[in-house]
Amino acid sequence: MNPVWHAARAGVRRGRTELRQTFTTGQDLFGHALWTVLLIVPMFLVRDDPLKGAGISAGAFMLPSMVGMTLAFTGVMTTAQLLAAEREDGTLLRAKAVPHGMVGHLVGKIILVSGTALVSMALALIAGVFLVDGVARQGGQAWLTLLWVVPLGLLASLPIGAVIGALVESPRTVGLLMLPVMGLVVISGIYFPLTKLPEWLQIVGQVFPVYWLGLGVRSALLPADAVAAEIGESWRHLETAGVLSVWAVAGLLIAPSVLRRMARRESGSAVAERRRKAMQRVG
Repeated sequence: MNPVWHAARAGVRRGRTELRQTFTTGQDLFGHALWTVLLIVPMFLVRDDPLKGAGISAGAFMLPSMVGMTLAFTGVMTTAQLLAAEREDGTLLRAKAVPHGMVGHLVGKIILVSGTALVSMALALIAGVFLVDGVARQGGQAWLTLLWVVPLGLLASLPIGAVIGALVESPRTVGLLMLPVMGLVVISGIYFPLTKLPEWLQIVGQVFPVYWLGLGVRSALLPADAVAAEIGESWRHLETAGVLSVWAVAGLLIAPSVLRRMARRESGSAVAERRRKAMQRVG
């Protein structure tokens, strides 16, 4: 068997194991539940407020938007956090020491993060459907749309997280990135339609995959009349597929080289130095 293929299969098994551990650990389960509550509370508060001209409530608009945001946020930030943490504690160095170990390690992380993102998305959606009217009643067409939007959104998000995780020095640096990420969420049409923002902010918001993920999920879960709240009063499926594909292709081209360069720099002395700095901060 090809050694790389064997490493990838080992990575799949590792990812499944880590995913099972995540969903059988109390602390991790609490984190998923807390994230779901944080998403649901603002939506619940505006669940009955009408969204002008769209024929739906503000809560109905926010639910699929937040589902899309969950995919993007988990794909980027969780991947970055895991890679940064494993650089600091020496896990990546140990993976590097095994033939094709980095391949298996990264495949495992893809399985773990993708599974976590899908479960988080499902929890938010299931909870929201019971609290908000007018969502997820589109039948089979909705599932067909989600079948291409969700995987494409993950492909667009995971490489970004991998690049960030390879470039930052520690998990604490990833935490500092939360502020600009949340700023990006605000201008991505998650909490209110993008059409309510100045035109230049609309342009900025449409550059990043968060907006397009939210738009794709809204097109699947909201009634047809809700398109009135969108730019050009269109779900823009072709544009959604195009922008997410560009981000996915760019990420898949850039991330491997960045990760290889990061792996080459890993050494026992580098890990020891990072641990020393971490201990100094704790002390």
